[in-house]
Amino acid sequence: MKIRKEKFVLAWVFFTLLSCKEEVKKEPIKESEKPNIVYILTDQWRSSAFGYAGNPDVKTPNLDAFEKTAVNFTNAVSVLPVCTPHRASLLTGKFPTTTGMFVNDLYLPSEELTMAEIYKAEGYNTAYWGKWHLDGHGRSAYIPKERRQGFEYWKALECSHDYNKMPYYDNDDTELKYWGEYSPFAIVEDANQYLAKHAKDAAPFLAVLSIATPHFPHHTAPQKYKDMYPPDSLTLNPNVTKKFEKRSREELQGYYAHATATDEAIGLLLKQIDSLNLSDNTIIVFSADHGEMMGAHDVRPFQKQLAWDESVRVPFLIKCPGINKQKGSLVNAPINTPDILPSLLSLSNIKIPEGIEGEDLSELMKNPDPNADRAALVMNVAPFAGSYKNPPYRAIRTKQYTYSKTPDGPNMFFDNISDPYQQNNLLGKPKFKKLQQKLDSTLNAKLTQIGDEIKSRDYYLNKYNYKFDVKKPAIPYWEFDNGKGVVQSPKPVLE
Repeated sequence: MKIRKEKFVLAWVFFTLLSCKEEVKKEPIKESEKPNIVYILTDQWRSSAFGYAGNPDVKTPNLDAFEKTAVNFTNAVSVLPVCTPHRASLLTGKFPTTTGMFVNDLYLPSEELTMAEIYKAEGYNTAYWGKWHLDGHGRSAYIPKERRQGFEYWKALECSHDYNKMPYYDNDDTELKYWGEYSPFAIVEDANQYLAKHAKDAAPFLAVLSIATPHFPHHTAPQKYKDMYPPDSLTLNPNVTKKFEKRSREELQGYYAHATATDEAIGLLLKQIDSLNLSDNTIIVFSADHGEMMGAHDVRPFQKQLAWDESVRVPFLIKCPGINKQKGSLVNAPINTPDILPSLLSLSNIKIPEGIEGEDLSELMKNPDPNADRAALVMNVAPFAGSYKNPPYRAIRTKQYTYSKTPDGPNMFFDNISDPYQQNNLLGKPKFKKLQQKLDSTLNAKLTQIGDEIKSRDYYLNKYNYKFDVKKPAIPYWEFDNGKGVVQSPKPVLE
């Protein structure tokens, strides 16, 4: 009788332990564990072109819903509002004048320590889809593994905006392939398969989706989305000049169509993250590399590079594990491109390497404060292509003000709260003299901090031995198509 009783007790203990073990499996992921990262980088999507931003025309229901669950940095800026410089700064956490990556179609040197290399060293799986624009060996060249800056899974191309027949390279296959449908949907479909495959891995993942829309050409957007936006029905901002009204409406039709289609694709990605139960331990970021002038301030559509808000301001929504009361919170203090990497590393419990210049804003992400403020440094070191005739500049953007200087002196000073379309330049007005002096000192301090100076375009081109094409003032990436291309990079490229 005693033996049977002991057996019963042992059996009860055994089943209790089994039960506890099962309960342990169901416990939520601890905050100390490293989270997954899903970074959604779009192209030329300015911060005002969203329903959640108050745009009366564009339809972005999935991102509107995501914004309600995330922290919204309302004054996020691109450090240098054009593709290659932004992407280089995003991956390195450094300013363009530090890396030398300040015009399009340069090669980011392998010596630079990048986002994927840091995460990979911490045990992460790394994956990249879409537009790269950091290889500098021609826009359609195969990019071997050693030039992918730490990304392992790879379905990408240097640069293409043929959204309905988008080329890409599949990992180590050197044969050029083409996505079988409109590229935002194709990229998300492949990324969703990747997430499903790696959802239960012991190792976390860093997944970067570089979706090239709504960058021009705008007329190539799927027709059903273009039909949502008759040009005559679209609202123009008051700073769009008469000269560009008609063209801006025509371009906005396709721009908004791309935006709505891309929003739909992103919705499928967000749904997959939820369905795989990844939301509780995944940092999700939605942003863009720069904006789009679209006729504002008498600047034709397609242009960026300038210090105006239409060019500089980008969306930045971030959802972190453990977010609860912070859902839907606003942060009006600007976040700048170099700030993103150190902030993600901190949120991932990874030590920030020396040499990264951006500021760790993770506390502001975890504890959003709409009243916080800071100055973000933006720049254009060597205007090129369609912006070639414009002067170089350095500028700061706070939650209220924009202040900019060229080699010839101050050229912009706006109160963006009282003057949201930047139509009243306050430069030299006695009432704002002290404020202008304060902003000037802040800008100078920012430049001193990174060892930068406001000098001519030629000074910086000569410093890095960059050569623009004579007829098309830009790095001549098209020469690679006829075998005459020359790789240009801040440091010598070892082939």
